[in-house]
Amino acid sequence: MADSVRVAVVQAAPTPFDKASALAKVVSLTRDAAAQGARIVLFPEAYIPCYPRGMTFGANVGKRTDEGRKDFRRYYEQAVDVPGDEIAQLGQIAAETGVYLVVGVIERDGGSLHCAVAFLGPDGAYLGKHRKLKPTGSERLVWSQGDGSTLPVIETPYGKMCAVICWENYMPLLRAAMYAKGTTIYLAPTADARDNWQASMRHIALEGRCFVLACNQFQTKDMVPTDLSGYGDLAGEPDVMCRGGSAIIDPMGNYLAGPLYGEEGILLADLDLGRLAEARFDFDVVGHYARNDVFTLIVDERPKRGAVFLRDDDASQEA
Repeated sequence: MADSVRVAVVQAAPTPFDKASALAKVVSLTRDAAAQGARIVLFPEAYIPCYPRGMTFGANVGKRTDEGRKDFRRYYEQAVDVPGDEIAQLGQIAAETGVYLVVGVIERDGGSLHCAVAFLGPDGAYLGKHRKLKPTGSERLVWSQGDGSTLPVIETPYGKMCAVICWENYMPLLRAAMYAKGTTIYLAPTADARDNWQASMRHIALEGRCFVLACNQFQTKDMVPTDLSGYGDLAGEPDVMCRGGSAIIDPMGNYLAGPLYGEEGILLADLDLGRLAEARFDFDVVGHYARNDVFTLIVDERPKRGAVFLRDDDASQEA
């Protein structure tokens, strides 16, 4: 394994509901990060086409409006297939710059949307995806939930890398699964800008004895298209809708960069990978500090399908 790696966390926002804008910004900002030596570049949750902050999609308990359906249709049409054409474009910029590129996307699958993270390698290859296991609060109106089949840990020359999205980071068993897979670079794309989010990120670094890259957007209300049917939903939102809070944290819970608030920017840090052994000297959550004789976690990574078709030869075909 390499001795060190420079990483970049990109705190920025695209024009919401416009995946062309988002893709163009990923290209530009990835080039900027790579030019500064970054070999791993992380973008926030739901970056392509957007995190629909403040939108109600015309829904409350027992009611949906035609106008809200039109906003959802627009969001759906701006989502991406994973893999698909837009992921191929991300692969091209990853190959051009020679970076591991990790981007939050809204994935279209049949009639449903998933909040997901796509991993691209420095050769441009699509390496996999993680779908958010449980959308939070009103996110459940527009996003479906993932299953255990998309919990990848990506092998890199710098160690094993995973992504856990926003409030999934409050799921202790999910964290335990990622630690058990050997994660050393833990990516946390999010939409949470609260002060206490920082406590969670530092705790995860200490608990997992891993580097944590926390990545949020900086978004203002004037970025949102005014022709959305639900634009009026934003009347009560502040001008700065998301202030950021991106950070890079070492395995002892210390900030290497950030947190960054109140502006767009690229955070950079050089990870001394030898610090992993130092941090695990007295605490290895899945090694010498584990009690496998007392606690066992079972993780079901089989894909879950809504229909299984049985044929006469007793073989099964999932749909």
